[in-house]
Amino acid sequence: MMDLRPVGYVIGMLVAILGATMLLPMLADMIEGRGEWHVFLESAIITVLTGVVLALSCANGVGEGLTIRQTFLLTSGVWVALPVFGAIPFLFGETELRFVDAYFEAMSGLTTTGSTVISGLDDLPQGLLLWRGILQWLGGIGIIVVAMVFLPELRVGGMQIFRSEGFETMGKILPRAQEIAGQISLIYVFLTLACGLVYAAVGMGFFDATVHAMTTIATGGFSNYDSSFGTFSGPAEYAASVFMILAALPFVRYVQLANGNTSSLWRDSQIRAFLATILVLVVVMSVFLTSVFPHHWESALRESLFNITSIISGTGYASVDYMLWGSFPIMLFFLIGLIGGCAGSTACSIKVFRYQLLFASIKTQIRRIRSPHGVFVPLYDGRPVSRDVLTSVMSFFMFFVLSMGILSWALALTGLDFITSVSGAATALANVGPGLGNQIGPAGNFAGLNDTAKWLLTAGMLVGRLELLAVYAIFTVQFWRD
Repeated sequence: MMDLRPVGYVIGMLVAILGATMLLPMLADMIEGRGEWHVFLESAIITVLTGVVLALSCANGVGEGLTIRQTFLLTSGVWVALPVFGAIPFLFGETELRFVDAYFEAMSGLTTTGSTVISGLDDLPQGLLLWRGILQWLGGIGIIVVAMVFLPELRVGGMQIFRSEGFETMGKILPRAQEIAGQISLIYVFLTLACGLVYAAVGMGFFDATVHAMTTIATGGFSNYDSSFGTFSGPAEYAASVFMILAALPFVRYVQLANGNTSSLWRDSQIRAFLATILVLVVVMSVFLTSVFPHHWESALRESLFNITSIISGTGYASVDYMLWGSFPIMLFFLIGLIGGCAGSTACSIKVFRYQLLFASIKTQIRRIRSPHGVFVPLYDGRPVSRDVLTSVMSFFMFFVLSMGILSWALALTGLDFITSVSGAATALANVGPGLGNQIGPAGNFAGLNDTAKWLLTAGMLVGRLELLAVYAIFTVQFWRD
């Protein structure tokens, strides 16, 4: 039988760390003086004690490292357990959410999805607003470590192609994860501080700059206002666009850059493809807005750049209600939400590299049809791509489409209309944030959905953030056989 103690130990430690971070919003509430600080103190005590007890009870089972099966359980178990405790302040705080809503909000935060069930954000205590930002910030750095350490090791969705891209992770997973996390954490903190300083320089208050810097670098999209980023305009939108792009690039390239490899960023074909895609989309949307609507060229460029970058990176901020722009932009935003950023970043969705591998495979197959006796091998960044990587990528695409279809169908069975069902499924699996339509679109939220739909979307966020296959493998009979 599988030894679950190493998994329980790591989850317990992470739960305790999550509880310790609750002291920060407690201090924010104390400074604001609205009397809500006790909520986070009580939540911190419950969370820290539970995490410590779990870790101590499992400590005697910690060995040299984790097996593959234990690693699968850990990657899923962390994202199931942490939202339970992350939801406590939403249950007992001013929002007084029901558990389904509180868990939805916490899962949306930790998976950096950005969908919300909370209205009246403008009037919430600063502690709760900061807590939402902290959840996304922790989720953002967590998913980078998962993407760079665990998923390549688990051969999930073609991620194994990045095994040799900067770090070898075979063998003792946890010690290697600590080394990788240490280097990436410094970059992550630096980008967050830089983003906060720039936000303050363009006119944001200290608190808004802090929270929005966290949710920008995490590509999460939680804002302090019901109008999302529409509260700000002008320079703040340009600044946000830059940092959303930076957060959607592979963090391993920043580590290499810091170690003196100045050409690592631009030599990455994934980065070039990502930036080129944004450029083309922004030009097309800017021309459309100036041609169809009475937009000044600067506002058309700014709104196009900000909202396209927000959706393609999976951040999910909205500066305007683009549902009013017409059917062409609506369909475009739906499609680019299924592209995503680069692997090894805080961005979500399918990821650029998988599309590159898909197109390389299609190109190779066409050449084989034209020249049956030729030998053609798909390439990625100039290197041959192994068959197991291509199989993994194709399986990912198949499972993503299948999952979106099943989730859409299940949401429709709960009584949701077609647009809400399909866009809700897409935004949950791609961890984008807003969907389409009047209810869950950029001008709405998910509060009005029925409980069954909320649970389905919560499951979709988890599955999508962990690259589908890492979760699905746990539900196979072979996984539990000794």
